[in-house]
Amino acid sequence: MTTDESHNLVLLCPGQGAQHVGMGKSWHTASAAARDAYAIANDRMGLPLSTLCFEGPEEQLNKTDVAQAAIYATSVACCRALVEAGRLDLAGLTAAAGLSLGEYTALHLAGVFSYEDGLKLVQQRGRFMQEAAEQAGGSMVAVTGDVSEAKVNELCAAARGDGLLEPANFNSPMQVVVTGTAEACERAVAEAERMGLRPTPLAVAGAFHSPLMQPAADRMAEALDAVDFAEPAVPVLSNVTGEPHESDPAAIKQRLVEQIVQPVRWEQNVRWLVANVPGRYIEPAPGKVLTGLMRRIDKKTKVENFAEFAT
Repeated sequence: MTTDESHNLVLLCPGQGAQHVGMGKSWHTASAAARDAYAIANDRMGLPLSTLCFEGPEEQLNKTDVAQAAIYATSVACCRALVEAGRLDLAGLTAAAGLSLGEYTALHLAGVFSYEDGLKLVQQRGRFMQEAAEQAGGSMVAVTGDVSEAKVNELCAAARGDGLLEPANFNSPMQVVVTGTAEACERAVAEAERMGLRPTPLAVAGAFHSPLMQPAADRMAEALDAVDFAEPAVPVLSNVTGEPHESDPAAIKQRLVEQIVQPVRWEQNVRWLVANVPGRYIEPAPGKVLTGLMRRIDKKTKVENFAEFAT
């Protein structure tokens, strides 16, 4: 690993929740490479994914089985456009990480599987998670404030009752998301307020990153087995462990299965990167979620955001 920061590129790939109507449109307009990426996605998925990204309707774009593929395609299209314009050199990629769904984008960009195989995997992942959510129900609540892991565990224990309530995302020192049965999430809102924290119920299809997603994890294991993985060319951070994936493709697949039912340790991912990989940090489209989280985790590390095309 070079210590010359000008040659170190670190990609931070967004996850579900970053989607919005209009995403990727400026890159599609500006870049033939981006247009090609969307054309491949439209063809491979059998639906007008680019139209859903650019024009909506919002309720369809927000469905888990559409949103995950839309975000993956948009992030890749953005990176390809930056490479085409000479603004990004993936030969300088030193590490990559992604939030939940974004971990698939990071693995693709690190050479673990092809863009087309990634499209297939994220489409299946989104469908499996959507169907598991419809079957099991559940919800999620973002909790903002001074939320250490010990404090969020205390919150879950107090509000769980006879339901299920677990941490889902350790996003930053100031934000954690909890997930579980609907009634437990309602109790979590009241308990968080009692603890002096700020709860925000999330408009999501189900209790993602919880044991309620086990049916989706089981089906995803079969889907992953059907795709050839290579060793990553650079370290890619695992949401499950908070540290880089092992080089063994079978181990990477196992972590991706576990990721569906276990919490996302994004803050730990970022702290590992900041401690070990100085360089140019980039968040491709869509959105600015990870750029904002970096300001909460490590203010000294600046992230270049490419949510929209700009000359």
